[in-house]
Amino acid sequence: MPLAKRIIPCLDVDHGKVVKGVNFLQLKHAGDPVEMAKRYSDDQADELVFLDITASHEKRDIMRQYVERVADAINIPFTVGGGIRNVSDARNILCSGADKVSINTAAVEKPMLITELSDVFGRQCIVVAIDVKCNLTPAEGKVTVQTSKGPVWFEVTTYGGRKATGIDAIAWALQAEKLGAGEFLITSMDKDGTESGFDIELTCAISEHVHVPVIASGGAGLPQHFYDVLTTGKADAALAASVFHYNKYPVPIIKNYLHKTGVPIRQ
Repeated sequence: MPLAKRIIPCLDVDHGKVVKGVNFLQLKHAGDPVEMAKRYSDDQADELVFLDITASHEKRDIMRQYVERVADAINIPFTVGGGIRNVSDARNILCSGADKVSINTAAVEKPMLITELSDVFGRQCIVVAIDVKCNLTPAEGKVTVQTSKGPVWFEVTTYGGRKATGIDAIAWALQAEKLGAGEFLITSMDKDGTESGFDIELTCAISEHVHVPVIASGGAGLPQHFYDVLTTGKADAALAASVFHYNKYPVPIIKNYLHKTGVPIRQ
């Protein structure tokens, strides 16, 4: 029997407020993290992701008081990311109620951090988040993917999408998996907030290269988009924000749609 696909709301938190933008820009206030987290838990979301989106850029710790309050309000698995730079940071977050930690910028800058965290807390606790931009400029040594836009390679960005790294996303995912990543959260910066559909080609390319679960993120706007990324995109889970935050398509509606279309889903 195939493993159930997961539907995961995401709280992008900026100084204690949930925000949402387009392509990581033009952030707008979307609500209170604790209230929204409880709503998603009550709606039977499979998991919840909480990302302190300015912690790395501002070189500060995650605001633990919000992590603790969210953890107290929900009864579903909970992943927290943003500003985690070492084992101590991760331990603090896990002790605050998180089930998993997500690392992004720190992992790119210090890849062995993935191994350190995996050795201490177990691979199942370590989510490596990769924020990706589609790069149309040919580059030697990159994994070229044939897409609807022509041949492209996928570039890793850091600091909340502010810094292009020149690193190939597929090659980085393969390296991160070897170092101990237990799961990947792949966000398409080009699709983020557009509600035009997930980047199926990006998600499929990563999913076909790695052997741990892949969460697709960026672009959800319709129930069909979830179906597409969980089938054609080969993702194990689909993460979204705007479509849930503004009640356009609540979690139960998405899950019911997927169930009716034959996608294995927890009801």
